[in-house]
This record gives sequence, C-alpha cells and structure tokens, in this order.
Amino acid sequence: MVKNILLLDSEGKRVAVKYYSDDWPTNNAKLAFEKSLFTKTMKSNARTEAEITIFDNYIVICKFIQDLQFFVTGGDDENELILASVLQGFFDSVSLLLRMILETDANVIAGKVAINSMDPGAPSSEQV
Repeated sequence: MVKNILLLDSEGKRVAVKYYSDDWPTNNAKLAFEKSLFTKTMKSNARTEAEITIFDNYIVICKFIQDLQFFVTGGDDENELILASVLQGFFDSVSLLLRMILETDANVIAGKVAINSMDPGAPSSEQV
C-alpha cells in the first residue's frame, strides 16, 4: 500500500502531497515527516535513477529533477519495485506537464493559439 506521494521543492516545501493512510494523523505530523525526509535525502544523488531508502520504518523511493523532489512512501514490507513503478508514473506525468511550458514569447504563443483556433469561415478580425 502506498502511504503517501510527495512533491517537494528544493527547500523542502510542499508543491503537492497526498496521504493515503492515517500514519500521520495531524497536519503537523505530516509536515514534520516531510521536513525530516527532506533533510535526510537532501544530499542524495537521485537525479539520474530513483533511490530506495528506509526512513522511520517506511520504504521511501525518491527521485529529483531540477528543483522538484518526488517521493513515494510505503510500509516496510512493501515491494520496492511496485513503489518505484508508482514513482515513475508520477514522475513521468509531471515531466510531461512541465514540458508544456516551452515558450515565453507572447507573439509566438499568440500565433500558435490563433493557428489552432482559426475558424476558416470567420473573418480574420473575429478570430481569437
């Protein structure tokens, strides 16, 4: 069973988190777990491959990209390969979403939007 999925920034602050168990009953307990986990893995080299670690009797799989740190936590009797698969799916999904932010030039963005939303029968002054 996956206990939680965490996405933290480079300072250990929440970007997105989801807890699936009551192992951390209060928000303060959740924040303390996240801070401790971040501190333990801060110097990890999980940039190329996911790393597996035991933390507070939990199996934690982590992977980092740019300023984001991905974590999947399971019980100490969970299958590491299953947890790694969950992490990879989450990681790939977020990576795909972040690739959508490729252009910052307003003219290029407006041009791409106009091409995709053109109604061939409408006058160009009405096309948005």
